[in-house]
Amino acid sequence: MPDAMSNGLPALLLAQATENDELRQQLATAQGLLLEPAIDAGQLPVRLEAIQHERDAWKQEVERLTV
Repeated sequence: MPDAMSNGLPALLLAQATENDELRQQLATAQGLLLEPAIDAGQLPVRLEAIQHERDAWKQEVERLTV
């Protein structure tokens, strides 16, 4: 019976470790790309509220000037 070392087990382990490292790098890249849009999305409710307040202020100004 051949032993595991002569079966190419070290090469298989090295290939798996290399693939794992490549996948970790791809994941880190994807996370980096998603971080800024996620932050922007989290700020949308605050921005929307500010726009609504500005709209309401303009409406009040128009009503004041047309009366």
